[in-house]
Amino acid sequence: MTEPGKSATPGASPVVSEQTEAELRIAIARISDELRYRTPPAWLRPILIVVTLLALTLAVNQLFNLHLFGVVVLENRYLYALAGLFLAVTFCVFPATKRAAAKGAPWYDLLLALLGIAAAGYFIWTGEQSLRSGWEYGAPPPAQIMSYLLWLLILEATRRTGGLVIFGIVLVFSLYPVFNDLLPGPISGIARPITDTIVFHILSSESSFGIPMRAFGEIVVGFIIFGSVLQFTGGGQFFNDLALALVGRYRGGAAKVSIFASGFMGSLSGSVISNVLTTGVVSIPAMKRTGFSKEYAGATEACASTGGVLMPPVMGTTAFVMASFLGMPYAEIAIAAAIPSVLYYFALFVQLDAYSARRGLRGMEAAELPSLRATFARGWQYLFVFALLIWVMLAFRQETLAPFYATALLLVINQFSRATRFTLESAANLVLAIGRSLAELVSVLLGVGLIVGAFSATGLAGTLVNDLVFIAGKSTLALLLMGALTSFIFGMGMTVTACYIFLAIVLAPALVKVGLDPLAVHLFIMYWGMVSFITPPVALGAFAAGTLAGSGPMRTGFAAMRLGSIIYFLPFFFVLNPALIGRGSAGEVAVVVLTAVLGIYMIGASLQGYAAGFGRFNDGVIDWIARVSLFFAGLFFAAPGGDEIGLNHLQLSLIGLALGAPALAYAFFGRRARRAAGDPGAAAGGLRADGAAVRADPGT
Repeated sequence: MTEPGKSATPGASPVVSEQTEAELRIAIARISDELRYRTPPAWLRPILIVVTLLALTLAVNQLFNLHLFGVVVLENRYLYALAGLFLAVTFCVFPATKRAAAKGAPWYDLLLALLGIAAAGYFIWTGEQSLRSGWEYGAPPPAQIMSYLLWLLILEATRRTGGLVIFGIVLVFSLYPVFNDLLPGPISGIARPITDTIVFHILSSESSFGIPMRAFGEIVVGFIIFGSVLQFTGGGQFFNDLALALVGRYRGGAAKVSIFASGFMGSLSGSVISNVLTTGVVSIPAMKRTGFSKEYAGATEACASTGGVLMPPVMGTTAFVMASFLGMPYAEIAIAAAIPSVLYYFALFVQLDAYSARRGLRGMEAAELPSLRATFARGWQYLFVFALLIWVMLAFRQETLAPFYATALLLVINQFSRATRFTLESAANLVLAIGRSLAELVSVLLGVGLIVGAFSATGLAGTLVNDLVFIAGKSTLALLLMGALTSFIFGMGMTVTACYIFLAIVLAPALVKVGLDPLAVHLFIMYWGMVSFITPPVALGAFAAGTLAGSGPMRTGFAAMRLGSIIYFLPFFFVLNPALIGRGSAGEVAVVVLTAVLGIYMIGASLQGYAAGFGRFNDGVIDWIARVSLFFAGLFFAAPGGDEIGLNHLQLSLIGLALGAPALAYAFFGRRARRAAGDPGAAAGGLRADGAAVRADPGT
């Protein structure tokens, strides 16, 4: 038993009660079971630690060009080594089935791990010879056999880490060059023998060991390490406490805490689900206790966690792959993504504030909130480390090395803190966590690389580009709608990174061909790939948060759709007007951002029935007409002008003003009329969930 008000969960907030904590343990166990992680037996842990440390040493040697022991590693050998080591970790950590998860380490998993190392070892040994002799076009029999073996191992690792859907997609596309002559019309081609296809996948630099894997080996690995170390040294708890201290006391404070905490942690983790589990343990019970419904508490956490993956400076894994596709510095992508991600979180903030005001929800009690001074005194070093990370990335343009410098500084500073100082056991747990995260990512990227290779081997990507443009009739809007729908569908069954890579090959060139900004196009694809995390019928982020909140998955999903609705419009805004990603003059960017802020404010006020500074809308017919008018006013303000729409930005803003001003005036004068009539809820504009009027919140 824990003391009253204390939490037995490491890193959990003291505001979580024992009963709530027990419920959360059950929910987390259920979700973790779905993720199918396996805790390795005691005898296997040291082996996995050594394998992970060997891979990390190899990465540091390669990226810093250290030439340890006088060894210079060719890029193909480096990638094969990472693949072999992390495939071995995958088979030891991710069980073949849920039933096998209870077993310590089945013999067949150990055999697969050894085969992964052996197959990769063969290609490391023959790496220079294969490059010199062009084996990808004519490999000797031993190389063919080992290619088959590594291909099968990659497929199995993809199935274990990515699930059956992505496994099926990868399998079919990896064999597409073999049977494409049997397919109709534009997707047909000249078939290749299966052996040539498999060898191409393994030995060429355009398939499994192409762009996705190179992005991992050059950039991603450092950020995964940094994120894991930050979590293990208490960074997650610090930023959660910082958010509590800053905004917890205001109306709807618990939800606003979720926005800030989840936004930061999601940026580092790159995973919506893990972000929900990390920050939702604290934010969801706090939201429910301060008056949020179960569905809205879960929806808030799901939307905030989803947005974290879109938030610079880290943005998860996808942005690093994007940098490789576009051939531009990662820092440039992070800067461009800053405006839309801030607008997304502003939309969440507006809606949650309006939701709280309409229902008269108060902020959290002072006794529940940490002291801002004490929080900074305890965790100032995290801000310093984070600043170093950004400074090295932006000032020195060293995206590859920046996370290693930041991690090294964090480890040094951490050892001066008695509370978070590493012990032998905690250091071992950290290495195991890093190994598991990297192994999961490597397995998925190797599998997705097979899709890239299939398009490269057949030249299908170029054919599809022309066909898509033809079908859309050269209409940019039609092509964007097709792209949004395709991104959403693929996002339901694939990870964000896998979905992005697929669409970057198939769809992005078509959008660029009609004249759209390449960076805006790739961010468009990324955003629409994220939509599926909060949109039923899949809505994995909403379902995970709903499990923690104890609400129905579908109800949580639909609440998340409403709360995060701006994500459906925002990609269209910035892809049609790149000024929203900073591509334009300073004056143009400022004007477009300002009108977007006004538009998002109106959209949020319309959806929640409350306009901050003006008043609430009731449930009468005129009120609903005013809300609909305000919604469209927001769209006109936020939407970019141009040839596709037929109106320029000023004209759209004037239409928005004509639609929005009467609606806001109606809310404002309605509040004054209610106040004059003695309505005690008029000042706050709020009703509780049971309909009772409330007094104004002094924290507004």
